[in-house]
Amino acid sequence: MGGYALGSAFDSKSGQMIMVALLLMVGSFYAGSLFGNNGPIYVSQLPSNSSSPSSSLSIGMSIFTNKVALTYRKTPVLIPETGMNVCPLTFNEYIPCHDVSYVKSLLPNLDVSRREELERHCPPLENRLFCLIPPPEDYKIPIRWPNSRDYVWRSNVNHTRLAEVKGGQNWVHEKNQLWWFPGGGTHFKHGASEYIQRLGNMITSETGDLRSAGVVQVLDVGCGVASFSAYLLPLDIQTMSFAPKDGHENQIQFALERGIGAMISALATKQLPYPSSSFEMVHCSRCRVDWHENDGILLKEVNRLLRSNGYFVYSAPPAYRKDKDYPLIWNKLVNLTSAMCWKLIARKVQTAIWIKQENQSCILDNAEQKLLNVCDAVNDSKPSWNTPMRNCIQVPSAQTNFQNLRTRAERLSVYSESLSKIDISEKEFSSDTLYWQDQVSLYWKLMNFSKTEIRNVMDMNAFCGGFAVADLLWL
Repeated sequence: MGGYALGSAFDSKSGQMIMVALLLMVGSFYAGSLFGNNGPIYVSQLPSNSSSPSSSLSIGMSIFTNKVALTYRKTPVLIPETGMNVCPLTFNEYIPCHDVSYVKSLLPNLDVSRREELERHCPPLENRLFCLIPPPEDYKIPIRWPNSRDYVWRSNVNHTRLAEVKGGQNWVHEKNQLWWFPGGGTHFKHGASEYIQRLGNMITSETGDLRSAGVVQVLDVGCGVASFSAYLLPLDIQTMSFAPKDGHENQIQFALERGIGAMISALATKQLPYPSSSFEMVHCSRCRVDWHENDGILLKEVNRLLRSNGYFVYSAPPAYRKDKDYPLIWNKLVNLTSAMCWKLIARKVQTAIWIKQENQSCILDNAEQKLLNVCDAVNDSKPSWNTPMRNCIQVPSAQTNFQNLRTRAERLSVYSESLSKIDISEKEFSSDTLYWQDQVSLYWKLMNFSKTEIRNVMDMNAFCGGFAVADLLWL
């Protein structure tokens, strides 16, 4: 897979704005023109001793004089004359709010029965690193999409345990200098495509697929290396994949290296950072979430996230095995979902699928029988970031079933009345859309390469999503 064609280096004009220079750097990085082809960025081992003297990092013809030193944030913030320090190489996978050593110090005060340790826990400012995180040793320019869906450089994500433990389920295999992703998963070891079609058949009674069933946005819980998401793309289905940083090492690192949008997160004690009614489907394939525990509070979070008539797909042993305590777990799931007025519409080949029915009278009757709690009225437009989960169900108001929503193309460009709830007018929406269409067209001209070569863009100020729509990328 080596020896990919690289875009030629481009000239930078003196006096251009800083933003233009940054865009050129980003573009050349993804095109592979700044650092050569598949040669390593790091040509030698970085010193791991925080007291090491100044070192020069040679990358092609460029010389960096930054020090390699473990530096912590101070007030006021000062940048050394030699530039930002570079963290020692041993910190190449450091994630500030998922630092294992820091979380261990918090364990006595965390609810481990609800896996609170898997959530974000950010250290105080004085304990936060203030140095540049280096790439792994022998890091190479990532393989371009779409080849990266199936192959990535092994040295870029040098974790072997996942291949050893999950290789038999076709998650990932070692192949010389590469990791190879055959498209399998714990419950679809013969390939995600066959599994996705099976789900479509189950939902549509063998008459269509997930896309024809109206599924556009999916939340994949415990996504592994995100092959499920990768194989939904041909159906024009966008997936937000997430998994915790746990004993499976950094699964999300594999997903992002492949070019598949994913994030580190966990269903534990806080709501996920999405508004209510955001997804047409929530998917769990052996996601290692105990949905039946704690009075089903995690299922109630799924209920909040699902649109009216959305689907919860559950592929796990309680759906099909009759040994151990699986039948007991299944009965608890049935009772919890029935109390929320969900309907089980299919159960076969190791998978069960429920539909979230918006039945106000059913929910009120079950609440009167003490089968569930009804939430107090809340403003759904408020951010759900860092908000404790609620062990209750919101009584549905008059909502539009997602099958009756506008087409995805229209939803990307037409003003939604829901924006008025957060004080965004139709004029502001239209202005934002037009602004980013103009800006992004200029970006592509400056970077001068195909937009298909860019994956996983992070928009730091999304507002209405105008930048993402103009890019037609998954941000």
